[in-house]
Amino acid sequence: MFGRKKKKPAAQDDAAPQPEAAPSPEDTAAARRREPAGPLDVSQVEDRDGYLDLGAVLVRPRPGLGVRLELDERTQRPRAVALDLDGGSVQVQAFAAPRSEGLWDEVRRELVQSLRTGNGEPAVEEGPFGLQVVARFPATASDGTRGFRLARFVGVDGPRWFVRAVFTGTAAVAAESAAALDEVVRELVVVRGDRPMPPRELLTLVVPEGAVRGPAPDAEPDEEPGTEPVRPPRRGPEITEIG
Repeated sequence: MFGRKKKKPAAQDDAAPQPEAAPSPEDTAAARRREPAGPLDVSQVEDRDGYLDLGAVLVRPRPGLGVRLELDERTQRPRAVALDLDGGSVQVQAFAAPRSEGLWDEVRRELVQSLRTGNGEPAVEEGPFGLQVVARFPATASDGTRGFRLARFVGVDGPRWFVRAVFTGTAAVAAESAAALDEVVRELVVVRGDRPMPPRELLTLVVPEGAVRGPAPDAEPDEEPGTEPVRPPRRGPEITEIG
């Protein structure tokens, strides 16, 4: 006597696939470092035509973009590029970095610790350039009202160079209001040069012809909290306005 054959259990290969774990912010940031969206290395551009040449940093001009060079108070040499657009500002500094590894992971940890020590309230989060540090600092307005001042710290590792960008004003918030200035930073070109340099040494900026000297703005403090990890000089009393 023959009965109906029983169905065999489904093979293991037919089992429902398990959902993949979502990538961590660190994994996402690592993927972005493998495919950087800018700033660019000078080897990635065909020529420098159309750029404003500031030595270690090339800036692509655009309508409404203000470009300033911040000067070292002691040496009177440029130490940072300041870019202003649509109510936001970003201070850009380029440094030498090791050939074998980047600096942002290490600098970011030091920055967070420094900000906490200096009364800042830092938070590490994913941003347009990978992991970034968003911080707020106690501030007092001209009318005596107490509040907070925001800053967004971004780091980008390139071939033997490291760029740190500090966004303030409307650009401190990674939203639509900051998109235009983010794009300006992506279009920057870094000229590292072949000279051997120790890690974290500032790359040399130059003042172009036609630049105009003027007093530094009073809206910002002499020194941003949390700048000790890369040890930049304090902002000098003068700036050089370009264009």
